[in-house]
Amino acid sequence: VLLKATSVMDCRLWGSNRQPSGHRARSLTSSPRLPHFINLNGKLEFIYVVQVMTITKSGAVSDSKLCFFSLQCTSKMICVFLVATYTDGKPTENAEWFCKWLEEASTDFRYGKTYLKGMRYAAFGLGNSEYVGHYNTVGKNVDKWLWALSASRVMGRGEGDCNVVKSRNGSVQADFQAWKTKFMSRLQALARGEKKTCSGKCKKGSCKNKKKHQQGTEEGHPSPEKHSSEELFESSSDSESAAEEEKEHGSVIDMEDLGSVMSVIKKAKVRSFVWFSAPVTGYKLIGSHSGVKLCRWTKSMLRGRGGCYKHTFYGIESHRCMETTPSLACANKCVFCWRHHTNPVGTEWRWKMDPAEKILKEAVENHQNMIRQFRGVPGVRPERFEEGLSVKHCALSLVGEPIMYPEINSFLRLLHQRHISSFLVTNAQFPEEIRSLVPVTQLYVSVDASTKDSLKRIDRPLFKDFWQRFLDSLGALGEKQQRTVYRLTLVKAWNVDELKAYAELIALGQPDFIEIKGVTYCGESSASSLTMANVPWHEEVVHFVQQLADMLPDYEIACEHEHSNCLLLAHHKFKVDGEWWTWIDYERFQELIQQYEESGGTMTFSALDYVAKTPGWAVFGARERGFDPSDTRFQRKNKTKDISGC
Repeated sequence: VLLKATSVMDCRLWGSNRQPSGHRARSLTSSPRLPHFINLNGKLEFIYVVQVMTITKSGAVSDSKLCFFSLQCTSKMICVFLVATYTDGKPTENAEWFCKWLEEASTDFRYGKTYLKGMRYAAFGLGNSEYVGHYNTVGKNVDKWLWALSASRVMGRGEGDCNVVKSRNGSVQADFQAWKTKFMSRLQALARGEKKTCSGKCKKGSCKNKKKHQQGTEEGHPSPEKHSSEELFESSSDSESAAEEEKEHGSVIDMEDLGSVMSVIKKAKVRSFVWFSAPVTGYKLIGSHSGVKLCRWTKSMLRGRGGCYKHTFYGIESHRCMETTPSLACANKCVFCWRHHTNPVGTEWRWKMDPAEKILKEAVENHQNMIRQFRGVPGVRPERFEEGLSVKHCALSLVGEPIMYPEINSFLRLLHQRHISSFLVTNAQFPEEIRSLVPVTQLYVSVDASTKDSLKRIDRPLFKDFWQRFLDSLGALGEKQQRTVYRLTLVKAWNVDELKAYAELIALGQPDFIEIKGVTYCGESSASSLTMANVPWHEEVVHFVQQLADMLPDYEIACEHEHSNCLLLAHHKFKVDGEWWTWIDYERFQELIQQYEESGGTMTFSALDYVAKTPGWAVFGARERGFDPSDTRFQRKNKTKDISGC
């Protein structure tokens, strides 16, 4: 992206992101090493192909267009760099070559230390402070390398934090907006001829210009652009101003803070979840850390158009299933997450905790209200509408990591007391929580990759010991007596060639079932580089599952749901006299869990104690391919899809 400031001064901006190459890649085919600096006849030029926008005094931005630029870097120009930090502190794909070139140039004697002399710039970095040791590494480095080549800062580096808990302004978007406001003010000051913040003659990063750039600055509010030699390139305008505010106001504890037990004060920012409350998403926010949403399969089954794969595999009534979570936060940032990473991430609980009773009560009420919106809608079956108001199943798989919620066991007990079955999904990063979990109807572990390297690339976990946690979680799953499931998501060109490693992981956890599903394309996202090319065809998924089954003597393909691009491998113990019993006797489960609770946990039970026979149409090889014949298949006339679902 390139911003051109009007009525102020000329301002050029180059940015990196995580969006697929797309149009930009096609425009750069003739010049693959763009953007970069060149020196023509002693004049420094910045060559690049970018989107061009116009920004006015008020900060308004016009529509963009793709253009080729050759910019002479003079003192009248200001280059603004927006750069993001991706996995392991590395730059994003479209910024790799530029960062590599800039780093080498900053240490190459052939360029010289004055190569970018006369160039003025500002930098804004995007990162996530949950990734300790890599937070905004690229932004800091770009700032450092530009300064090393004698470029002059017009203001301190800004930082946007995707971690909404620690974000200075509550979100990365708000961080950028605050920085942009300061930047526009700085441009106007420069246009009026006011003294610039940095003299450009700094040594070792310590700014010699100690004077305040605004004479009217109040006492106790020094300029945020002031740099110290101790914090060379590591400070930012936002962090510095925050530090000054702390000095002025003193150590005041917010009522929403979790307490002094935390080494760093962590605020329970309810505002950080505003995305989930937006009408366009359909999410309903509950308290400060929970949410509920109506699954597309619930809507489908209300109309008699078929249920989800859980209906085919396990016999749930999709129109009576509530999809919710008591924890919107997650410890991973998976590349295929269809929530586009709008939910917060973390490795520990840091929100003001809501009681389980409140979460369940509001979740059911919100779910029922969303069901009521279908009253009188053409195609909705009256009997299913009435049934849908009575929740029978709960899919704890909406978003985030439900098992992070400290009162998850209390929440599960409340579900069972209401005779609501529980389907809990965990991302295999909390083994101790899995071990201490009370019995659930069915417990899932997401197995998104089979090797340490591929898991790191796909799940992008926050824990440094993620692989050991992953293995320990699978081991903990194997200790459970109730129904357990591995959930595998196939991403073409990422994790479909690791059959032997998958077989070894299955031997570790010995799950009752293995769900294998092709990844769903969630549209273009700044958080993921996946495209439709990464989505396997159903035939490819079937082939993968058949190969995997050949390596697992105790498992066999039991069910198929073609619509979801999903198959089920089941342990042979669920095949009785040549017939599959993968469905669940939900009433029997409620009886067993009640006996378990009343006995104080002494009357245990196993997965085989509450099985039900699988109907013929749900079995792999049936002509229905997993579609319930009591419903009517509906073919869309357009390609627009609701990608939500459990």
